[in-house]
Amino acid sequence: MNKELSFSVVQSNSSIFAIWLVTISGMIGIWLGYGAWFLPKTPFNLLLGVVLLYWNFPLKNVWPGIFIWSLVYITGMGVEMIGVNTGLLFGNYWYGENMGPKLGNVPLLIGINWVVLTFITATIAKRFIRSPWMAPVFGAALMVALDFFIEPVASLFDYWHWNAGYAPLRNYIDWFVVSLVFQVLVRDYVPQAKYPLPLHHFASQVLFFVFFYAINR
Repeated sequence: MNKELSFSVVQSNSSIFAIWLVTISGMIGIWLGYGAWFLPKTPFNLLLGVVLLYWNFPLKNVWPGIFIWSLVYITGMGVEMIGVNTGLLFGNYWYGENMGPKLGNVPLLIGINWVVLTFITATIAKRFIRSPWMAPVFGAALMVALDFFIEPVASLFDYWHWNAGYAPLRNYIDWFVVSLVFQVLVRDYVPQAKYPLPLHHFASQVLFFVFFYAINR
């Protein structure tokens, strides 16, 4: 094994370990009643995710890549601002305090969350779906599926709250439409190879939220 390949394996494995360490630690800590300490650290978790993804997948076409992913961030923030301040997208909701500092009533890291989720689901979709047109649909469906399990616990974690007390159907419809636009937008800016980190990242998110979804039903 050459040095470059050896470093790549260590890099990937250490990133996967970090993702699972943070996820499992958070799950156990919150479950044992230490949510007041763990939940305000959510911004750290989101930033760790984007740092590890960039470390493993540095931009090859730098300026086009910066433009595309910046567009995802800005658009993600924009649609959330429209949703929070007008109710025209997703429904009537507001953000709590555990997502960090806000701009226009929307946490700055929500844009990062759109970037991370779009990247990992687009990479997974590209890995398993050969059709360049069906892959974005599958990626958007993965994002909506994850959101389905996040919504019931989001208010418990003071991430965001719905005026009606639950996420309306239009939230999932709008999530799918926005996600699909992002999936098409980034289709050529995610890797084709079978890298394991995005799959582990997505699986860790699914485990975390499905666990709390199950125990709080």
